[in-house]
Amino acid sequence: MSYSPPSDAEELAAAIARDRVEFLLVMFVNLYGKPCAKLVPANTVGTLMREGIGFAGHAADGLGQSPADPDVVAVPDPCSYMPAPWQEGLAVVQCDLEVEGEPWPYAPRVMLKRQLDRLSARGMVFKAGAEPEYFLLERDEAGVLKVADPLDDAGSPCYDARAASRNFAHLAAVSRAMNRLGWENYSNDHEDANGQFEHNFGYADALTTADRVIFLRYMVHMLATREGKIATFMPKPFGHLTGNGLHLHLSLWGEDGEELFDGQDAHGLGLSALGRAFVAGLLEHAPGLMALTCPTVNSYKRLGAGSATASGSSWAPGYATYGGNNRTQLLRVPAPGRVEARCVDGAANPYLALTGLLAAGLDGIDRNLDPGPPNTHDLEHHSGGRPLPGTLVHAVAELSEDAVLRAALGKVPGGEYCDYYARVKQEEFAEYHSQITDWELRHYLLAC
Repeated sequence: MSYSPPSDAEELAAAIARDRVEFLLVMFVNLYGKPCAKLVPANTVGTLMREGIGFAGHAADGLGQSPADPDVVAVPDPCSYMPAPWQEGLAVVQCDLEVEGEPWPYAPRVMLKRQLDRLSARGMVFKAGAEPEYFLLERDEAGVLKVADPLDDAGSPCYDARAASRNFAHLAAVSRAMNRLGWENYSNDHEDANGQFEHNFGYADALTTADRVIFLRYMVHMLATREGKIATFMPKPFGHLTGNGLHLHLSLWGEDGEELFDGQDAHGLGLSALGRAFVAGLLEHAPGLMALTCPTVNSYKRLGAGSATASGSSWAPGYATYGGNNRTQLLRVPAPGRVEARCVDGAANPYLALTGLLAAGLDGIDRNLDPGPPNTHDLEHHSGGRPLPGTLVHAVAELSEDAVLRAALGKVPGGEYCDYYARVKQEEFAEYHSQITDWELRHYLLAC
């Protein structure tokens, strides 16, 4: 079916009536990408659009507020409206945050919109496609996490038709929901790890894609819960299995619809000079970008795992390189006119990740950088290029020193968002590092 999202308050009210929506989840995300919301009766939509709705920003966490600060006010974006296909009478609308009438610079969606406005001033549009991966799990009688499908234990389960069919009800429910929302779902598959799945849908402008990633995570969690299962997009829930990526396919377009990355190059990748410069910018800023695209302690246990996984491959980059249709590279050019960033994982806040990726690529364009020849090696079995940061704290240090990414994240009351983000992530790493693990006790308790 065709689906056209509302573009203003009047169209939003009409869509709510058409879809017989009784309640709206008025939603935004914090620094961590956590969906925060209030359930609002749909008949208050007029007031909601005029006045927004207040939240205690400190309670939502990751929004740069103390308990003494005034409310953040969530202002719905009608274009983000999505009825919940699995729940009659419910719809979700994403919001931008304001404080005392001004856009709140700690809000990730506000940051991405600000960066996209700068791009629009150049007469360009940033488009993105996303490939979210996740696990379906359950707990055994002892409370230990395990793959929900007990028969899904093959050593090489990727694309397994039987495993996909056993999970048909779940995969079909997600696919139907995406198509009802006009996302143009074209593939649903079992991924490389036991219990791991991926849904593919049509690309769109970067803001729409980021909104869809947030909605998809929420939807998959809700559908899994209804089945008595646990869905997780955690980058690396199991040491011996491939982790969860969020590969993003990136392209720039003219406002007239011209594909600006599509062109000829000496290496036959189908990249224009503009596209090559964008790639070079991503490589230049890759170390700092990792703090935004792989934002947790756990993220760095997914990268470069290689033969540590049951399938023998991590499908996750370890070096700042680019190549053609080669999935061991940080950046893959799978077809003319677009580049796939494989450094993004399931924990990434899509608004922050896309903000950083766009800023890095534009810096490459502005400085006319050259990425050099593509890397053709299998980097799961060979070294090559500049190694990526090995831990979250190393990535955050790189981000803190990156002037381009710092400027893209912008200023906040009392300083810059980059420093706030770095402090939050340094504290996260310090808390993790203070824990005594079973591994340490096994190796050191009697050896010391």
